Amino acid sequence: MAYRGIIPEDRWHEPYMSREELEKQIGEGVQFWGYTENGEIAGVMGIQFKGDVTLIRHAYTRTSNRSKGIGSKLLNHLRSVATTPLLIGTWADATWAVAFYQKHGFRLLTNQEKNKLLLKYWTIPPRQVETSVVLASPDWKSQEHNQ
Repeated sequence: MAYRGIIPEDRWHEPYMSREELEKQIGEGVQFWGYTENGEIAGVMGIQFKGDVTLIRHAYTRTSNRSKGIGSKLLNHLRSVATTPLLIGTWADATWAVAFYQKHGFRLLTNQEKNKLLLKYWTIPPRQVETSVVLASPDWKSQEHNQ
């Protein structure tokens, strides 16, 4: 629910991810990792290996469990299994998410590079491309000047 009003109205739907969409994501190679506390899922984060990059996908912490280090623990674990540079796509207006990744050393990419990367590595509609940002891990070598 933290994304209500952040995700553009024309992209918002409930549930945010249906069971069918979750199964589709898993079928496309997204591996989900969860963090449990008192027998309840407190956070989840996905990872998807895409050749020369690794994508962090669908990262969520229950609002009531924010600022307890859960997202950091999940991100650090996924960083430990990634062997290629990490890219993260998120909604541009999700300022808390952008700040979280920046706190962990990720940097915002330019709009031009973001557009190219979202089209190359993600399967999302044009409206989502225009309302998203991409952050890259410190080992990411910008490809803007190599083309």
